[in-house]
Amino acid sequence: MSRDTSVSAAVTADLRAVIADAGITENTDLIARILATGVGLGLDGASRLDLKITTAALAEMRAAFRHFAPYAGVPKVTIFGSARTRPDDPVYRAASEVAAALAERGWMVVTGAGPGIMQAAAEGAGSERSLGVSIRLPFEERPNAVIAENSRNVAMKYFFTRKLMLVKESHGFVCVPGGFGTLDELFELLTLQQTGKAEPTPIVLLDRPGGTFWRGLERFADEQLAASGLISPDDFDRLLLTDSVEDAAAEITGFWRNYDSLRWVGDRLVLRLRAEPTDAEVARLNEQFGSLLTSGRIERSSALPAEADDEARAGMPRLVLRLAPVQVGSLHRLIRAVNALGSAPGGEPRAV
Repeated sequence: MSRDTSVSAAVTADLRAVIADAGITENTDLIARILATGVGLGLDGASRLDLKITTAALAEMRAAFRHFAPYAGVPKVTIFGSARTRPDDPVYRAASEVAAALAERGWMVVTGAGPGIMQAAAEGAGSERSLGVSIRLPFEERPNAVIAENSRNVAMKYFFTRKLMLVKESHGFVCVPGGFGTLDELFELLTLQQTGKAEPTPIVLLDRPGGTFWRGLERFADEQLAASGLISPDDFDRLLLTDSVEDAAAEITGFWRNYDSLRWVGDRLVLRLRAEPTDAEVARLNEQFGSLLTSGRIERSSALPAEADDEARAGMPRLVLRLAPVQVGSLHRLIRAVNALGSAPGGEPRAV
């Protein structure tokens, strides 16, 4: 008979007392759950290795959260690419130029802080507009000089915690040709978008002038994955494939032209917008996207009662719909249509 490894009410009360003694007054329920999980691991008899992984991962996440906290209100783009790309490669220049273009528009550029494309992006953005999330590897022990200049780097032991921070904080992504690591990061992004585990964001595949690197991947997706029914035929449509720095930067910023954010309230999806669509525009959206709904229609709305905790967006116009869960991967198409509405004013993403 297995022993009871649940955390007792008495221990939970003691943990809450520790939280109070520490002077913590916000989100105490979540802090208590973190502490109770730690106690639970001890009650489970977790191995020392498992406990070391847990401790290191939690410490890394704390360090990364603190690293990004001062820039919470600044839009960020993560640029992925190979550490092996040399400065004389045209794609190195492309990465530097797109980073510079976005930095000029007020964005910060997040990279893995290493050499190659990561250094190119940091050089383009400049040290004041660059943030790094490096990985401890035997052959990449220190961040590149641009990131190191203002000590804007957090070092990670684990790839999974690093990947979390490279994705979590950004409102757009640019991938340039790279190897296993770059493709891993790209497919992680696509999986998160396809499954609805992450909110829709713009993803650009930027190539060297006249390059065919990403077109090869597109053909594979069409001829093998989609043709075999392993992905939906339009899954690759969420990406922009381009060799134009200007088009890449415009794709990242244009995604936020009218769309601001989304929130699920029960089975209803709420899209927060910058400009209220007209009756005719809503009618067109229903004609185009009605097949994605489980019931009802796309309707205009003010803030729902459940959104009362988001005061910053209280006055924004909304579209409310009941989206079929299986269609969550198609949200990017609806957002693009919302951004194309005639009254959309343009803007930058707000802090999440």
